[in-house]
Amino acid sequence: MDKQNAQMNAPHPGTNLPAGYPPQYPPAAFQGEINHSFSPRVGDYYSKAGHPGYLGPQAAYPGTQAGYSGPQPGYSVPPPGYSGAGPVGFPVQHQPVYNQPGGPAVVPWMPAPPVPPNCPPGLEYLSQIDQILIHQQIEILEVLTSFETNNRYEIKNSLGQRIYFATEDTDCCTRNCLGSSRPFTLRILDNMGLEVITLERPLRCVSCCCPCCLQEIEIQAPPGVPVGYVIQNWHPCLPKFTVQNERREDVLKITGPCLVCSCCADIDFEIKSLDEENVVGKISKQWTGLVREAFTDADNFGIQFPLDLDVKMKAVMLGACFLIDFMFFERSGNREQRAGVW
Repeated sequence: MDKQNAQMNAPHPGTNLPAGYPPQYPPAAFQGEINHSFSPRVGDYYSKAGHPGYLGPQAAYPGTQAGYSGPQPGYSVPPPGYSGAGPVGFPVQHQPVYNQPGGPAVVPWMPAPPVPPNCPPGLEYLSQIDQILIHQQIEILEVLTSFETNNRYEIKNSLGQRIYFATEDTDCCTRNCLGSSRPFTLRILDNMGLEVITLERPLRCVSCCCPCCLQEIEIQAPPGVPVGYVIQNWHPCLPKFTVQNERREDVLKITGPCLVCSCCADIDFEIKSLDEENVVGKISKQWTGLVREAFTDADNFGIQFPLDLDVKMKAVMLGACFLIDFMFFERSGNREQRAGVW
């Protein structure tokens, strides 16, 4: 009996198991003759340690998950440097976006609605909304050095879903020499990175004392095809604009407050009918907090308009908002420049 216990407590040869630990596999002498007609899996009868009779992992080994059949036939390995479908920096259309734990929040894109008749490509997103939120991104280089950089904006719906992404395309000399009165090209991209709207602001007079050569902006959708214009109207006290269609016909009016400056409150520019009797919407410069207002020119805007307004006019409202931003709220260096009436 003592001899049998000593044999059980002795270390097992060819293993790293401690004494008294029962072997997981029977010795090779008790395994019998291997059936060579059986097709084993890789590693069933082979051990890197060279121990004969090693059967590999048991059935409970958590290896490759069951049901995985490997790459499908015809699957080609992506070439080196492949970064996925679609433009760099833009998610694939109709793919859900989830926030990773501990990572930065990812803004979901608005699902593409059905395209209404006679709708320019890319403007179908505007057909089912009556409110737009525009958030200008903070440029760290501009905050630290007062060096004017190209403005960038996120355009969202009332649910916080991103509709478009807008970026300014202006050369360095123009931005830093002309400041807020600079001419610019603003390109508005959809979730596939395609340019769907182009805003063109020419160089115009910035003095409210001159009734000619006032500010204006042209809205194109798609790029190269004008769908409307926003023209500044001369007024000694109030900022006034006229919204025109692609044929230069007046459609709406926009009127702002006499004092385009406020603390801890929004600044509203009312969208009115041609006779200015009815208010049909508004463009609001939203208060973003004392620190952000004092040290950056990154502004937030909200646009409200009738749900049944033509999608082209909704795109023109976007242009009106950007023109108002540059005229009254854009800052150049350490100086806040306000063109027009203030």
